[in-house]
Amino acid sequence: MSHLAGKTALVTGASRGIGRASALALAKAGAQVLVHYSSGEKAADAVVAEIRAAGGNAQKIAADLRDADGPHTLAKRVRAVVGHRLDILVANAGISKTASIEETTVEDFDDVFAVNVRAPYFLVQQLLPVMCKGSSIVMLSSLAAHAAVGKFPAYAATKGAVDTLVRHFAAALGEREIRVNAVAPGVVETDMSNFTKTDAGREVALGMQALKRVAQPADIGGAVAFLASDAARWITGETLRVDGGSKL
Repeated sequence: MSHLAGKTALVTGASRGIGRASALALAKAGAQVLVHYSSGEKAADAVVAEIRAAGGNAQKIAADLRDADGPHTLAKRVRAVVGHRLDILVANAGISKTASIEETTVEDFDDVFAVNVRAPYFLVQQLLPVMCKGSSIVMLSSLAAHAAVGKFPAYAATKGAVDTLVRHFAAALGEREIRVNAVAPGVVETDMSNFTKTDAGREVALGMQALKRVAQPADIGGAVAFLASDAARWITGETLRVDGGSKL
């Protein structure tokens, strides 16, 4: 697979989970990948090492997207590496907080919106000058944006906001031939989905899916690589559900 050869890609939150899987999938397809991390430097090093061991091109890049100027800092560092061309942006970095309406604090609410909504918004803004004709932006939505699953209404609201941003960004950037889409995973076995590690949690997940296994990050990474590729050249403004047929 080399259909992304010559392309440059930034994947935020790429040190683990879906971000890691997306970085690996893009690298396997031939892209040069910038592996963004906030605090997991050793994990980011491991992703870079795995890509290079397979013959790919990758390097790590750090920034804290909780900070108001985090996206601006990251964009500046990205531009210093890629120069005047970034072909693929995967805005994957995100955090969640399991809490009911009553339990949610202002701080928790602000944190999830800062990382999940504000950061990708301003990262797109700051990287637009180096995104060229044919570039692709892939954002991370969630099953939680359109189905009441679990106890995280604030997190779900951020993913609803992502779906809205996708449509507006796609409409605004279409004239520049920049495509904007999202993937919306269901339950995925990652560090963020701790309940999949229990028998009861896995039973709940399988009970709402048509496909009877818990998704792995690679199941989502492949969909991200597809949306970033020329095979998806006529797809924009869409949120692609990659959830094993959840809540059908």
